[in-house]
Parts: sequence; C-alpha cells; structure tokens
Amino acid sequence: MNDHFSLLGLGWIGIYAPVALGAIGAAIGCTIAGQAAIGAMMEVNSGYGRFVGLSALPSSMSIYGIVVMFILNRPVSPENSGALFGLGVLSGLTFLLAAIYQGLCCASAISGSKAKPEIFGLALAPAAIVEGFAVFAFVFALVAAGGIPKP
Repeated sequence: MNDHFSLLGLGWIGIYAPVALGAIGAAIGCTIAGQAAIGAMMEVNSGYGRFVGLSALPSSMSIYGIVVMFILNRPVSPENSGALFGLGVLSGLTFLLAAIYQGLCCASAISGSKAKPEIFGLALAPAAIVEGFAVFAFVFALVAAGGIPKP
C-alpha cells in the first residue's frame, strides 16, 4: 500500500515540477540579469528600458513550465506516475538551468552594451540561443506528454 502512495506522490511531483523549477530558475536568472541592469543604469545616462527588458528575459522559463504542467495534468496512477515524474522533473530541470544560464547571458549583454551600445542587438544572440534550447525541451515535453496514459 505504501508503494502505491509513493508512486502516486512521484506522479504528482512530476506534474508540478516544471512550473516550480521553471519559476525558481526564472527568479534566479532575472536576479542575475537585474543586478547587471542596475549596475549599468548607474553608469549610463539613458537607455534604461532595454536593460530592464533584457533582465526579464529568463521569466519565459516559468511560462514554459506552466504550459507543461497543464499538459501533464491528469489523474495519477501507478501506471503513469513514472512517466509523469520523469518528464516533469527533467523538463523542469531544463527550464531551471536554462533560466539561470540565460540570466548570465543577459548580464553579459547588459555589461557589454553599456560600454558599447551599438552591440546590444548582437549581444542578445547568446541569450536567444539558450532560449532555443529551452524551446526544444518544451516542444519535446509537449509531444512526449501525448504518449502518457490517462487512466
């Protein structure tokens, strides 16, 4: 009986892990980029909006997590709990790490473009590449979730 409840618990963790881990990563990534934005605003006299906007870019990972959570949301059974856990936790970890690394990319873009404003657009490329990998994981999770049985 305890094994049954343990399996169900893992399934429920899997359903909610993408949004929880994505939100944690987004908070960390936005903090990293936000600190760089504040530092840049102390050194320049204009263009603050682009720094603030760029510091919010990692927040997209929490949105991906919310969508994956809704796609995974179904009754949990011993038959589907392993798949829910695996897909939910692994996609959530992907969103967490992508948000953190995207925050680092955004911080670098902010730092570089405060000294050389003309590179701002090109400096976004690394953050966009990280976003692309998160989108790959997002699409994979959406497609794979279709194969998880609904009891």
